Amino acid sequence: MESDPIGAAVLGILEGLTEFIPVSSTGHVLLAGYFLGFASPGRAFEVMIQLGAVLAILSVYSARIWYYLSTAPRDARSRRFIAAVLLAFAPAVVVGVAAYDIIKKVLFETPVLIAVMLILGGIVLLFVDRWAKNPRYQRADEFPLSMAFKIGVIQTLSMIPGVSRSGSTIVAALLLGADRRSAAEFSFFLSMPTMLGAFVYDFYKNRDVLDAAAMGDIAIGFVLAFLTAVLVVRWLLGYVSQNGYALFAWWRIVAGSLVLLALAAGR
Repeated sequence: MESDPIGAAVLGILEGLTEFIPVSSTGHVLLAGYFLGFASPGRAFEVMIQLGAVLAILSVYSARIWYYLSTAPRDARSRRFIAAVLLAFAPAVVVGVAAYDIIKKVLFETPVLIAVMLILGGIVLLFVDRWAKNPRYQRADEFPLSMAFKIGVIQTLSMIPGVSRSGSTIVAALLLGADRRSAAEFSFFLSMPTMLGAFVYDFYKNRDVLDAAAMGDIAIGFVLAFLTAVLVVRWLLGYVSQNGYALFAWWRIVAGSLVLLALAAGR
């Protein structure tokens, strides 16, 4: 394939801006790529640039990550939190591997579905943000293992592009008693094994079709996703603690509606 560095740059920035806010980064990248005419072998670009966002989390939360890992041998809270994240990650492994072909060959190629999921997800997020009050948990490392597993099960819905990985996990956490900040933080930590696993598995599945041009585009998208995601992560927790998730819910509804109008006009 021919390299498209400008398209890769635009999509990389879009990935970094949207990965950790509940608007579906994959949905945005796929729809933007559709309208830009950006094509990637096996849709690997759209998945693999997410590793840049993972590294953004690692850089911002490096001290917290090291704390949990280093204190796990002697601290029950740290051990429980690590176990909670891994337990929440497990359902995504099962569903992601089992439904890989359907996800990549059908769902990723259906822009109408993505737009509808953006709208429906926005409505759900708007309702939950207003309804979920009196939280029981203010720290992500306080979540019980059963709660973490339920969040992980709900995260599998994000295999449908437009649903949003961060959106599904945040909504689940809010419904299960988390406050806004801890819901976002748990989503951050859960993103690390989830997106790293997706990157490794997608690279393995597409290793035969990723030529130099494709890898060059992925490298561009990767770097720009990292840089923009660092800024978003640093800003997001303070914003949602004060203002909630309504802004992102309305963004989803408006964006999904505009995409449906654009698709209808293009027929």
